[in-house]
Amino acid sequence: MSRNRERKPVIDLYYYTSPNVRKVLIALEETGLEYSIKWTDIREGDQFLDEFLRINPNAKVPAVVDHDGPGGRPLALFESGAILSYLAEKSGRLLPEDPARRWEAICWTFWQAANQGPMVGQATHFLRYAPQVGVDSEYAKGRYLTETRRLYQVLDDRLADREYLVGEFSIADIACYPWTRVAAGHGIDVADYPNVKAWTDRIAARPSAKVKIAEPARAAATGEYTPEQFQRLFRPASTS
Repeated sequence: MSRNRERKPVIDLYYYTSPNVRKVLIALEETGLEYSIKWTDIREGDQFLDEFLRINPNAKVPAVVDHDGPGGRPLALFESGAILSYLAEKSGRLLPEDPARRWEAICWTFWQAANQGPMVGQATHFLRYAPQVGVDSEYAKGRYLTETRRLYQVLDDRLADREYLVGEFSIADIACYPWTRVAAGHGIDVADYPNVKAWTDRIAARPSAKVKIAEPARAAATGEYTPEQFQRLFRPASTS
């Protein structure tokens, strides 16, 4: 973890083990900005506490507070794409200097937030979590897995002739990678997309992608939820 023991960490990262939060962790490591972890157990409802809602009214992780924001004032940020853009601007890293490629990186970051993340997340839900409460919808699984496969092909085509999404490592790669690293969870064999596989392995080899955060003993994630935790996380209208 990037810390100077003689200085107080500047950025608080409200953290839980999820692909969206991992994006921010990787970016913080890549930029070398000082940070500390604020464990936020979304299974137990930490995201609905007043303290957290003042930072993110949408009650989702990730969120950050930069205690040395613009003008030296604290700044709270939520939504992973916005956080990645802010960290890139603050550090002067992770976005190309060339304006055209810079905007390409921003496009791919938005693509991830609007397409890859939501669709892959829904595929994961209906393949892995919904069956825990007896929901097995062929329609939902078919819809989201088909779209997930399409998005993997978009990514694979883009990476056919380049090492990274815009030629150099950027927030676009950081945004997309945490989902492809858990491809099996949403029904994808990443080996079926060789360019994505090579790109995923390339990023996985970076020190920033290898950082692990020690979880509190009470928060060890198992992928299984009590009925109360399931309702809190997924808020289904019905599980019948």
